[in-house]
Amino acid sequence: MTAPVIFEERQGSNSSLLGVVLLNSEKTLNALTLEMVELMLEQFQKWQNNERITAVFIQGAGEKALCAGGDVQALYRSAIEQPGGPCDYAESFFTQEYRLDYLLHNYNKPIVVWGHGIVMGGGLGAHAACNHRVVTERTRIAMPEVTIALFPDVGGSYFLNRMPGECGRFLALTAASINGADSLYAGLADYFVANQHKQAVMDELLALSLTGNKTHDDQLIADMLNAQQKESIDSMPEGNLEAHQAIIDELCSGEDVGSIATRFSELTTDDKWLQRAKSGLAGGSPLAIKWIFHQLTVCKDLPLKAVFEKEILLATTIIRHTEFAEGVRALLIDKDQQPQWKFKALADVSDENIKPFFEAPWSQNPLAAL
Repeated sequence: MTAPVIFEERQGSNSSLLGVVLLNSEKTLNALTLEMVELMLEQFQKWQNNERITAVFIQGAGEKALCAGGDVQALYRSAIEQPGGPCDYAESFFTQEYRLDYLLHNYNKPIVVWGHGIVMGGGLGAHAACNHRVVTERTRIAMPEVTIALFPDVGGSYFLNRMPGECGRFLALTAASINGADSLYAGLADYFVANQHKQAVMDELLALSLTGNKTHDDQLIADMLNAQQKESIDSMPEGNLEAHQAIIDELCSGEDVGSIATRFSELTTDDKWLQRAKSGLAGGSPLAIKWIFHQLTVCKDLPLKAVFEKEILLATTIIRHTEFAEGVRALLIDKDQQPQWKFKALADVSDENIKPFFEAPWSQNPLAAL
């Protein structure tokens, strides 16, 4: 049986080594399982302490995706097998995934991630955590959790709040899809490089005189990737976020999510991208819309560690509730596209209804020792 994650150590210049990570589940668009997360967490910890490893390169198997997110069907099984919780598999998955992403955010070596194809959910969490984030002409990024009654986690509560204007709110509430140009604008990527140059990037990375001094090595890698970007710039697609910034800010401003939803419902437009965003919000779980908005608000100025602690709390309480399982059933299991949400309309969801989702179900946060 082929390993779900393949690790290599390739010889670089001098005696340095490049750690290469391949997410190797092409049939599931490299969706993350608990096993994959734990394998990566262990390997990244080993490489962190190996002086010969001077950089790491992350990629996905196949041409369709870096990673489409967490294995939602496995999370669904965990939720329905232990209704009300504790949902052992799902809660272990979230805890370990957040530990991995926090490690990536704070890694002591440069990490280049090749964000080609679909980069969603947990895949975006890992991508966003790296410090040399490459996107291509076929990158498709989204945080579609509102459609299955989850929320943009794995750091989403951190990086969505740092996007221009109200872009983060917009993406979280509508599940809108963005491309490589958008991700550069939103701060989710650092370089645009055409996918045909991937091998050239790998060859140049191996040829760089990396020393183990992170500041020095980061600059060498940045210079190389910026040069590759200049060769690729003509193949960059047109983005949507920057062009729509004014209407995004108009739609998503204010501190009342009900007013935001009303503005979307009243929006009349021939713009296909905005139409899809409007449909994404309209079809999302009213409970999820409310807790997503609240989560972004309470995490707005928090440091990363505090954000992850709040995310693990919300993920845990959501997975123990029936709304998530119903969303996954309708979208991915039965595929009837007819979720029976607990509340029919956003106006029916009060602050009291979401309050329990933000109350810790345990005496100590699993990420307290991050």
